[in-house]
Amino acid sequence: MRRRMDTYLAPLVESERWSFYETMCAFTAEAIAPELLTWERQHCLLPATAIQAMADMGLFGLTVAEEYGGQGGTQLDLILMGLALGYHSQSVAITPGAATSLGIKPLQLCGRDEQKQAHLPDLAAGRRMFVFGLSEPGRGSDATNPEVRATRLPGGWRLHGEKCWSTNAKWASHIVVHALTNPEGRRGHRSTCFIVPMDDPRVQYQEMQGKQVWMQSSTGAIALDQVEVPDSAILGAEHDGFRVMATTLNGGRLFISALALASLAYALDRCCSYAQERVQFANQPIGRFQRVQDVILDMDIALEQSLTWLLHLVRQYDAGTLQRESAAKVKIECSRRASELLPLAMEICGGIACLDEFGLTRHWRDLFVCRVGGGSNFALKTLSTRPLLPGIHDILQ
Repeated sequence: MRRRMDTYLAPLVESERWSFYETMCAFTAEAIAPELLTWERQHCLLPATAIQAMADMGLFGLTVAEEYGGQGGTQLDLILMGLALGYHSQSVAITPGAATSLGIKPLQLCGRDEQKQAHLPDLAAGRRMFVFGLSEPGRGSDATNPEVRATRLPGGWRLHGEKCWSTNAKWASHIVVHALTNPEGRRGHRSTCFIVPMDDPRVQYQEMQGKQVWMQSSTGAIALDQVEVPDSAILGAEHDGFRVMATTLNGGRLFISALALASLAYALDRCCSYAQERVQFANQPIGRFQRVQDVILDMDIALEQSLTWLLHLVRQYDAGTLQRESAAKVKIECSRRASELLPLAMEICGGIACLDEFGLTRHWRDLFVCRVGGGSNFALKTLSTRPLLPGIHDILQ
């Protein structure tokens, strides 16, 4: 079945990338979608066989340069992957998505040549996975002041503290730790990023229990108990960790936007089919009623507008001209519109929408993560007003 989303995507991407998108859609329909209900009802994380299948397709090396064993793709390729996989399941899509946009990206942007040589080939092949260590139990939006501390030692550092909400933690070989190294420094210049191996005996991972969103995605807490690392573990420059994290998040926010639109696209297709099949009131399909048509049209308009905007910004990202505020704004709007419209789609479909096999409850739950992941929408609104109210933000610095 052709997806309504494809009508808007096809004119926006060149033929080679369109072929890649179609391959991803076929892979998801054949290898992922038939297994989703079983995984969900068994409350299991994404199986190793599914991760290996994605690795075999080169998804973990999608944006890694060919010289390091990757596919040499762009952010646009990553977004197309997110749209294809996320159409059925955000929690499946976020596994290679976070591994690439949050795990590999800081190494690509800020890593030294020897760090890239040491890690990128295995990361591209899926033999390793980096996890993005930003969020903490007491720190979310206030990311410039991490609670994890790094104390200087002769020739290295000692790290202590805890990271949480770390996507892909179960499968990670290393964590990129954002740690406070200069408490007296000015805002944005107090922290440093470190590449820390997960197999260090002083690093402890625990899967976070009770999570009701992104059910197949690993979300872990990672404790660092006086972990010692050499100076060579620093990723980027000393005391420049916030820039490493903030720059990385631009691409991550574009990917989350794609997940939100994938959920909206799934809901739109479900609604259109159901509205033509379901008959009521003198044997009329409910799609004949104005209120049903209003919701479907609102979903369609939001999907077309948001996809066009998102792909425009993705091309800016690939050209190196994307502004932080733009990435924040598209993430806010895509997650907000999808979250507003999906419950209305469920209401049109009625009781059947409550069944897991219908698929809408999965997307309804997962859209919450799109509103808070990559920076909560509330916090990102403050970031996005900086060009509009520069005088106020200058005072707050």
